[in-house]
Order: sequence, then structure tokens, then C-alpha cells
Amino acid sequence: MAAHNELGRWGEDLAVAYLQGKDYTIIERDWKSGRRDIDIIAKDETGTFIFVEVKTRRNRVFGEPEEAIDYKKMQNLQQAINHYIKYHHINGEVRFDIISIVGTTDSQAEINHIKDVALI
Repeated sequence: MAAHNELGRWGEDLAVAYLQGKDYTIIERDWKSGRRDIDIIAKDETGTFIFVEVKTRRNRVFGEPEEAIDYKKMQNLQQAINHYIKYHHINGEVRFDIISIVGTTDSQAEINHIKDVALI
């Protein structure tokens, strides 16, 4: 596995642990809709479905991790989320969050949980 894929997988694992520590229930990971994917699907204590995009970087040389989510990525996420909602017949509250992680080890990682991000 390429180094950037390993970093991304580590970041997703860390994000799952973070969410579980906040009493979120993890429903799915890496859910696919064709070539589109949703990193994490969770539920919070109110029953709201949370769709989470995780962005991980070793450092901030190229900016904040969440800045890598461009217009095209937002379109793909919107389509994948819509597909998931329809496929699973979800009628309740839904939310889109971003978790950005900067670092390379659990002990030094900086986690930023950005809640209720507007999709395009």
C-alpha cells in the first residue's frame, strides 16, 4: 500500500476512535456508490446520521487538510450521501461533517472536527 494510502487509513482509524470516544455509533466505513465513497457514516446520541469526510496530512505545508475538499469532491459527496439516504430509506436528520487530522502518530495528531458543513 502506498504511503499516502497508509496515512489516510491511519487517519480514518483515528477519526473512528475519536467519534466513538464522543459516543457516536459507527454504522459504516468506506461506503461505496460507484466510484464515489463516504469515509464514515455514524449516528450521534440524538439519532442523527452523520456523514464524515476524513482528510489527513503529515503537516500543513500545503495548507489545512480540509482545504483539499474542492467543488468536485463536494459534488461527489453530495451524490454519494443522497444515494445512501435513498438506498437505506433514511427519513431522519442528517448532517455532513469533516474531520481533519494533522500529524503522523496518535500522540501528536491534531484533530479538528468541523460539524454541519454545507454541501453544495
